[in-house]
Amino acid sequence: MSTAHVTPARGAAATVRHELIGLSGVVERNIYLVKRYIWWDIAFMLWTVANTLTIVFIARGVHVSHAEQNALATKFLVGGVIWAYLGIIFEIVTETVAWERWEGTIEYTFMAPVSRTVHLFGMGLFAVLYGIVRAAILFVAVVAFIGIHVPHANYAAAVALLGIASISFIGIGMMTAVLPLISPEKGTQLGFIAQGLMLVVSGVYYPVSVLPDWMQWISKISPATYALRANRAQILNGAGVSWTDVWPLLVLGVVSVPLGLAVFRAGERYAKQHGKLKRSG
Repeated sequence: MSTAHVTPARGAAATVRHELIGLSGVVERNIYLVKRYIWWDIAFMLWTVANTLTIVFIARGVHVSHAEQNALATKFLVGGVIWAYLGIIFEIVTETVAWERWEGTIEYTFMAPVSRTVHLFGMGLFAVLYGIVRAAILFVAVVAFIGIHVPHANYAAAVALLGIASISFIGIGMMTAVLPLISPEKGTQLGFIAQGLMLVVSGVYYPVSVLPDWMQWISKISPATYALRANRAQILNGAGVSWTDVWPLLVLGVVSVPLGLAVFRAGERYAKQHGKLKRSG
């Protein structure tokens, strides 16, 4: 009698344990890949710093007071950091398929005893952790190089808000990850185009209010809009985590993650049916 009650619980615990092991395995595998290509990562990090500096230096050419220059430079910096952070998430999640093709492990990965949900969430979790580390390095490097003053910055709130926004970023990344599956030739490039289009309407280096009305409406469904607005207030003014920014991100996350999983599964079925899973061109 007691066995009948205990067995389902043990079965559920074993399933959860199995999935968590799979999740940690996906994260650990990506850590090893970073170690293998660490010099390429360092080179790309230097390029990211240089690219951000070219934008932030614009503030030094504006003839306003030093305080206004500092505020403008900070706004540019937050935009550059969010751009880079979102780019890393999109790159890692979108290249879920491209990396496997490159490494020659795509068939083994897709046949592994790990659910596709765990596989994609593992990629997303690693992307968030890796992206936060890179974003911190980028922020510190630019602040030190230019001499930006952010005495009121609320870093804890900024990281917390970015973590909430990352749920939506991962969901959208899952949707773009399907592109290399259905188009081995140009799918990865299309993923980066999607990233650029989302950031255009999100106000990376300018307020959303300067956009045409129809683009402002589109900006309301972009999680980057709320992340940028909140992070700027937190770094410039020391603002906390505002519910005004949190609830849209939660709604977008609840919608985008299941939708992203459904889109990826549909793309995976299509790729298998049409023999595109292992193709590289």
